[in-house]
Amino acid sequence: MSHAMSDDQVATELKKMTAFILQESHEKSHEIRLKADEEHAIEKSKLVRSETSSIDTLYAKKFKQASMSQQITRSTLSNKVRIKVLSARQELLDELFEKARGKLGDVVKDKGRYEEMCKGLILEGCYALSEEKVGVRARKADYEVVRRAIEGAKKEYKEKVGREVQIELDEKNPQPEGSSGGVSIVGGGGKIDINNTLDERLKLLETDALPMVRTTLFGKNEGRKFYD
Repeated sequence: MSHAMSDDQVATELKKMTAFILQESHEKSHEIRLKADEEHAIEKSKLVRSETSSIDTLYAKKFKQASMSQQITRSTLSNKVRIKVLSARQELLDELFEKARGKLGDVVKDKGRYEEMCKGLILEGCYALSEEKVGVRARKADYEVVRRAIEGAKKEYKEKVGREVQIELDEKNPQPEGSSGGVSIVGGGGKIDINNTLDERLKLLETDALPMVRTTLFGKNEGRKFYD
């Protein structure tokens, strides 16, 4: 037979239930807080990793751009310096050959030396043409020297080749007086003209001797593989 609970017993039971509910509430609240903190930490970690990755990517991009910019700047400066060096070298070479051109007049002044030179230039043309008769063109001012050079050339040609060659001074077609001297040897019935003037020989020298002159003035180019 059950007995009705007294007011004190009811109050006691209510306190117990209230305490239990409060305890459950605290525990649940703590659990929710822990889970929330855990999820917050996870999201924060994800966000930090994402931002760090983004910053790393941006830094790598900026670094690459800066590196490329530095390389371009270095290459540009290197090319400018190289161009300046090449330009300075070319100016020096031009000045050197210009001075050589100015010295051609000194060669003509030494009559004995100039006569011997003209003889050699005439002989060179005679050997190249290998004809019985050739013509020689010179400046009017050089006619006297060239006539003597022709006689010397005919004599030496006979000694070296074993036969005579007829060499005539073409006074109808002289070399321009503005030229530096030298001669032209004409053969093949006037169709072949070997230009052995001093101006032309200097032009050939500029082309043929340029590599040697460069090496003498500036040293050997270690990066160059071919010299032909």
